[in-house]
Amino acid sequence: MLSVENLDVYYGDAQALDGIGIEIEQGAIVTIVGANGAGKSSLIRTIAGMHKPARGRILYRGADITGWPSHKVCNLGIGQVAEGRQVFPTLTVAENLAMGALVPRAHARRERNLERVYAMFPILSARRHQAAGTLSGGEQQMLAIGRCLMSEPELIMFDEPSLGLAPAVVQSVLTTVRDLNRDGLTCVLVEQNVAVSLKLASHAYVLENGRITLAGSGEQLLCDDRVRQAYLGL
Repeated sequence: MLSVENLDVYYGDAQALDGIGIEIEQGAIVTIVGANGAGKSSLIRTIAGMHKPARGRILYRGADITGWPSHKVCNLGIGQVAEGRQVFPTLTVAENLAMGALVPRAHARRERNLERVYAMFPILSARRHQAAGTLSGGEQQMLAIGRCLMSEPELIMFDEPSLGLAPAVVQSVLTTVRDLNRDGLTCVLVEQNVAVSLKLASHAYVLENGRITLAGSGEQLLCDDRVRQAYLGL
């Protein structure tokens, strides 16, 4: 469904990604793990069209979308739930969700998708007229996921969805990722909770200093001594 080939990304003279190659199969949950600063968010943002690579290709369903602007990437069906949630704090819940449906692909199913989001997250329906900035962290994460779903994505990239959330809320968010995948969405998960994210993953990559150093099934990496020592403290 999505292929990244030999991707190099720079911030000025500093190289963030070095020869990255990954494959995302349709219907999969693919987890990307690594320490802070390893390049995980840079990879997500480059796929989403927010950074332009210096070298390499990004292919979506066989089409080369390297360097496309983010609005065109989103309209193809690639959604992103950004790190830190990035809701519009002064807009209401309903207005935030409406922003997600602005891409042309989402217009026809706007009402159906809104009903789906409110059914998935009833608290958002109850607070639809409330300013997003007044929601709790967990509620804002629900809103960020809901806003992404309003764009009618086929693939969703989650960038640290549990960051800064209470443990009970973290479990709820990761369960949502699993449920969306079971409903047919392909998911890319960048997540600090390595053990849980690898258990969810059908395939996983370890990113270190801008390079892929390990790849395999989630179960394989969960049992790998290097991963257990570096990320699980075992």
